[in-house]
Amino acid sequence: MKKLILVCLIAAITSCSSVTIGYDYDKAADFTKYKTYAFTEDALNLPVDQLNRDRILRAVETEMTAKGFSKSDSPDVLIDLQVKAKQEMDATATNTGGGMYGGRYGFGGGYGYGGTTRIDYNEYTVGSLFVNMVDKSTEKIVWQGRGSKTINENASATQRDTNITNGVKQIFTQYPPKK
Repeated sequence: MKKLILVCLIAAITSCSSVTIGYDYDKAADFTKYKTYAFTEDALNLPVDQLNRDRILRAVETEMTAKGFSKSDSPDVLIDLQVKAKQEMDATATNTGGGMYGGRYGFGGGYGYGGTTRIDYNEYTVGSLFVNMVDKSTEKIVWQGRGSKTINENASATQRDTNITNGVKQIFTQYPPKK
Protein backbone atom coordinates (compact mmCIF):
# COMPACT_ATOMS: atom_id res chain seq x y z
CA MET A 1 0.00 0.00 0.00
CA LYS A 2 2.82 2.39 0.91
CA LYS A 3 4.53 1.74 -2.42
CA LEU A 4 1.25 2.32 -4.28
CA ILE A 5 0.84 5.66 -2.52
CA LEU A 6 4.39 6.69 -3.43
CA VAL A 7 3.94 5.57 -7.04
CA CYS A 8 0.72 7.58 -7.21
CA LEU A 9 2.05 10.49 -5.19
CA ILE A 10 3.24 12.48 -8.12
CA ALA A 11 -0.26 12.34 -9.51
CA ALA A 12 -1.00 14.72 -6.65
CA ILE A 13 0.68 17.36 -8.70
CA THR A 14 -1.38 16.33 -11.70
CA SER A 15 -4.91 16.79 -10.44
CA CYS A 16 -7.12 19.73 -11.34
CA SER A 17 -7.09 21.22 -7.86
CA SER A 18 -4.69 24.00 -7.07
CA VAL A 19 -1.34 23.46 -5.42
CA THR A 20 -1.01 24.65 -1.83
CA ILE A 21 2.49 26.01 -1.42
CA GLY A 22 4.62 27.06 1.50
CA TYR A 23 8.23 27.75 2.26
CA ASP A 24 10.72 28.31 5.04
CA TYR A 25 14.28 29.59 5.04
CA ASP A 26 17.33 30.41 7.12
CA LYS A 27 17.22 34.17 7.73
CA ALA A 28 21.01 34.26 8.15
CA ALA A 29 21.69 32.73 4.71
CA ASP A 30 23.08 34.93 1.95
CA PHE A 31 21.13 33.74 -1.08
CA THR A 32 23.13 35.96 -3.46
CA LYS A 33 26.17 33.68 -3.06
CA TYR A 34 24.39 30.59 -4.40
CA LYS A 35 24.97 30.17 -8.13
CA THR A 36 25.49 26.44 -8.76
CA TYR A 37 23.63 23.29 -7.74
CA ALA A 38 23.55 19.51 -7.95
CA PHE A 39 20.96 16.94 -6.92
CA THR A 40 21.55 14.70 -3.91
CA GLU A 41 21.64 10.93 -4.43
CA ASP A 42 18.32 10.71 -2.58
CA ALA A 43 16.75 13.17 -5.03
CA LEU A 44 18.07 11.18 -7.99
CA ASN A 45 16.52 8.05 -6.45
CA LEU A 46 13.23 9.61 -5.36
CA PRO A 47 10.86 6.76 -4.38
CA VAL A 48 8.37 7.29 -7.22
CA ASP A 49 8.14 5.68 -10.63
CA GLN A 50 10.88 6.59 -13.12
CA LEU A 51 8.63 8.62 -15.45
CA ASN A 52 7.44 10.92 -12.69
CA ARG A 53 10.91 11.16 -11.14
CA ASP A 54 12.26 12.35 -14.50
CA ARG A 55 9.40 14.86 -14.79
CA ILE A 56 10.15 16.27 -11.34
CA LEU A 57 13.90 16.49 -11.95
CA ARG A 58 13.36 18.25 -15.30
CA ALA A 59 10.92 20.70 -13.74
CA VAL A 60 13.31 21.51 -10.89
CA GLU A 61 16.22 21.93 -13.36
CA THR A 62 14.10 24.34 -15.41
CA GLU A 63 13.24 26.42 -12.35
CA MET A 64 16.82 26.44 -11.06
CA THR A 65 18.00 27.68 -14.46
CA ALA A 66 15.26 30.35 -14.45
CA LYS A 67 16.52 31.49 -11.02
CA GLY A 68 20.05 31.94 -12.42
CA PHE A 69 21.61 28.66 -11.25
CA SER A 70 23.75 26.32 -13.29
CA LYS A 71 24.42 22.64 -12.67
CA SER A 72 27.88 21.84 -11.31
CA ASP A 73 30.04 18.98 -10.07
CA SER A 74 31.19 21.27 -7.22
CA PRO A 75 27.96 23.09 -6.34
CA ASP A 76 27.16 25.83 -3.86
CA VAL A 77 23.90 24.10 -2.94
CA LEU A 78 22.51 20.60 -3.08
CA ILE A 79 18.90 20.03 -4.07
CA ASP A 80 17.20 17.32 -2.07
CA LEU A 81 13.66 16.19 -2.87
CA GLN A 82 11.16 14.38 -0.68
CA VAL A 83 7.65 13.11 -1.27
CA LYS A 84 5.00 12.36 1.32
CA ALA A 85 1.45 11.08 1.11
CA LYS A 86 -1.40 11.38 3.60
CA GLN A 87 -4.79 9.67 3.50
CA GLU A 88 -7.68 12.04 4.19
CA MET A 89 -11.44 11.78 4.29
CA ASP A 90 -14.30 14.20 4.15
CA ALA A 91 -18.00 13.63 4.73
CA THR A 92 -21.04 15.27 3.17
CA ALA A 93 -24.45 14.97 4.80
CA THR A 94 -27.56 15.27 2.61
CA ASN A 95 -31.05 15.58 4.07
CA THR A 96 -33.91 14.35 1.91
CA GLY A 97 -37.68 14.54 2.30
CA GLY A 98 -39.56 15.35 5.48
CA GLY A 99 -40.31 18.71 6.92
CA MET A 100 -41.97 20.43 9.80
CA TYR A 101 -45.67 21.03 10.10
CA GLY A 102 -47.74 22.85 12.64
CA GLY A 103 -50.25 25.60 13.20
CA ARG A 104 -49.69 29.29 12.84
CA TYR A 105 -46.28 30.23 14.29
CA GLY A 106 -45.73 26.60 15.18
CA PHE A 107 -48.50 26.50 17.77
CA GLY A 108 -51.55 24.32 17.79
CA GLY A 109 -50.23 21.57 15.60
CA GLY A 110 -47.79 18.74 15.75
CA TYR A 111 -44.18 18.62 14.64
CA GLY A 112 -42.71 15.92 12.55
CA TYR A 113 -39.77 15.07 10.42
CA GLY A 114 -40.00 12.20 8.03
CA GLY A 115 -36.80 12.70 6.03
CA THR A 116 -33.55 10.81 6.00
CA THR A 117 -29.97 11.89 6.20
CA ARG A 118 -27.43 10.31 3.92
CA ILE A 119 -23.74 10.66 4.62
CA ASP A 120 -21.25 10.23 1.78
CA TYR A 121 -17.60 9.64 2.62
CA ASN A 122 -14.85 10.61 0.20
CA GLU A 123 -11.40 9.14 0.81
CA TYR A 124 -8.46 10.67 -1.01
CA THR A 125 -4.71 11.06 -0.78
CA VAL A 126 -2.91 14.38 -0.48
CA GLY A 127 0.63 14.27 -1.79
CA SER A 128 3.40 16.72 -1.02
CA LEU A 129 6.66 17.48 -2.78
CA PHE A 130 9.41 19.11 -0.72
CA VAL A 131 12.34 20.88 -2.39
CA ASN A 132 15.20 21.38 0.06
CA MET A 133 18.14 23.63 -0.79
CA VAL A 134 21.16 22.62 1.29
CA ASP A 135 24.25 24.82 1.63
CA LYS A 136 27.05 22.47 0.59
CA SER A 137 29.66 24.03 2.89
CA THR A 138 27.54 23.92 6.07
CA GLU A 139 25.34 20.94 5.11
CA LYS A 140 22.31 22.82 6.47
CA ILE A 141 19.00 23.48 4.78
CA VAL A 142 18.83 27.15 3.83
CA TRP A 143 15.51 27.06 1.95
CA GLN A 144 12.62 24.65 1.70
CA GLY A 145 9.66 24.90 -0.65
CA ARG A 146 6.61 22.65 -0.43
CA GLY A 147 3.69 21.97 -2.71
CA SER A 148 0.69 19.82 -1.74
CA LYS A 149 -2.17 18.60 -3.86
CA THR A 150 -4.88 15.96 -4.04
CA ILE A 151 -3.79 12.93 -6.06
CA ASN A 152 -5.50 12.29 -9.39
CA GLU A 153 -4.66 8.68 -10.20
CA ASN A 154 -6.25 8.94 -13.66
CA ALA A 155 -4.17 11.83 -14.99
CA SER A 156 -2.82 11.38 -18.50
CA ALA A 157 0.89 11.62 -19.30
CA THR A 158 0.32 15.06 -20.82
CA GLN A 159 -1.57 16.21 -17.71
CA ARG A 160 1.24 14.93 -15.49
CA ASP A 161 3.89 16.76 -17.54
CA THR A 162 1.97 20.02 -17.51
CA ASN A 163 0.92 19.91 -13.89
CA ILE A 164 4.24 18.75 -12.46
CA THR A 165 5.90 21.61 -14.32
CA ASN A 166 3.30 24.09 -13.04
CA GLY A 167 3.42 22.70 -9.48
CA VAL A 168 7.22 22.98 -9.26
CA LYS A 169 7.04 26.46 -10.81
CA GLN A 170 4.59 27.51 -8.08
CA ILE A 171 6.90 26.14 -5.38
CA PHE A 172 9.78 28.23 -6.75
CA THR A 173 7.74 31.45 -6.72
CA GLN A 174 8.87 31.63 -3.09
CA TYR A 175 12.58 31.67 -4.02
CA PRO A 176 14.58 33.71 -3.25
CA PRO A 177 12.80 34.60 -0.02
CA LYS A 178 11.80 38.20 0.52
CA LYS A 179 13.54 39.46 3.64
